[in-house]
Amino acid sequence: MATLVTDQGIVHYETYGRGRPVLFLHGWLGSWELWRQSRTIEELGKDFKTYSLDFLGFGELGYRGDNFSVANFTLLVNQFMDRLGIVKAPLVGHSMGGTVSLSAAMRFPEKVVKIVVIGSPIHGSSLSPLLRVAGYQAWIDLAETTPRLYDVFMGGLRVALRGYAYLLAKDGKALGKMFTSDLSKLTVRPFFQSITTLRQTDLRPRMNEVRLPVLGIYGKKDIIVHPNQGDVLQQTVPHSKVLSFAESGHFPMLDEPQRFHEAVRDFLNNG
Repeated sequence: MATLVTDQGIVHYETYGRGRPVLFLHGWLGSWELWRQSRTIEELGKDFKTYSLDFLGFGELGYRGDNFSVANFTLLVNQFMDRLGIVKAPLVGHSMGGTVSLSAAMRFPEKVVKIVVIGSPIHGSSLSPLLRVAGYQAWIDLAETTPRLYDVFMGGLRVALRGYAYLLAKDGKALGKMFTSDLSKLTVRPFFQSITTLRQTDLRPRMNEVRLPVLGIYGKKDIIVHPNQGDVLQQTVPHSKVLSFAESGHFPMLDEPQRFHEAVRDFLNNG
């Protein structure tokens, strides 16, 4: 397990392969483990050196720092690259990680070569109703004043997501195990603050600033982020390429892995 210290906090990351660097950014409630379980880093590690990092508060290190906003995660990507001497690189982001990738391209265009966004919201209103309900400051205040209530809630959520995972991906068993593991390390503020700021995000007014190559991958069966975000990406970044995966939900890397890996590899090499 590798870690480094940034101005935002201590970051856990894993590397695989060799060659040109590529950064992989996970979604809400996730961690770097998604890229390993889907064999994405193994497949793309044949051509690139992959860096899979956990956002602050998520994954191996659990609670670290005090700012778990999408804006701070964007700063984290920049700091991460600086600390490791990565001058520029493509960003591959799933869900919230794709939103962070687009934000990084706007804020640090000299650092980002190209972007892959996978089931990522361009604006927070595209999130499912349950996620939008979770994205309110009041929940943070309630959970922090009554920690026992949060513990009970998280215990129930872990049980619920093990079953719900079968609606989210074909390999529901693997996804359920990942949810159980990742949620066991997640505390109040990262859980609620990250989804609150994601719900409030609207990148549409600044999407014209994204001048670099962009690939969007959206599953037609996605019930977490509305698949129409692929259309929004195409409309706001006309030079982008958008692929619709008919047999996928929110996790195309699990639902259609061969097509997914081929599409990302081809874009990273040629896009």
